[in-house]
Amino acid sequence: MQQNMIDEILNRPLGQELLARDLARLAYTALDGTPRSIPIGIHWNGKEIVMCTSTNAPKLPSLRRNPAVALTIDTESHPPKILLLRGTVELDYVDGIPDEYLQWNGTYEMTPEQRVEWEEGVRSLYDGMVRIVLTPTWVKLIDFETALPSAVEELIRRKSA
Repeated sequence: MQQNMIDEILNRPLGQELLARDLARLAYTALDGTPRSIPIGIHWNGKEIVMCTSTNAPKLPSLRRNPAVALTIDTESHPPKILLLRGTVELDYVDGIPDEYLQWNGTYEMTPEQRVEWEEGVRSLYDGMVRIVLTPTWVKLIDFETALPSAVEELIRRKSA
């Protein structure tokens, strides 16, 4: 998929709305060859989606071996709004807590006192973390009004032909 098409889709209002969410599902291939899909916090920096994890997370050896991933960001409402992304990830070890981790967690409702306590707890737990950085190479936005899953679009094309 061409970068200009990726940028156009991600910059649509619905794309931006979904990229502003805190949680997505990351799909990858585990070391045993079986698929995994896990919830993970995300932060969109305008170019990449950054996810953070502990340095001992079981997903890291799998992502080092095969960095190809898929990410789904969606809503719980009906009809759902869905942003599908694919690409390869880069893993960056960070001393301390990555800014992105503090930013995505900062959108939950906390009093200032709770926020201070939460940050102290995080900083005391982690000496370092790993940033999982996804630069999208393929995207699809589905809103069930202007865009449908590709299989449904194909059925409509066949019926109208």
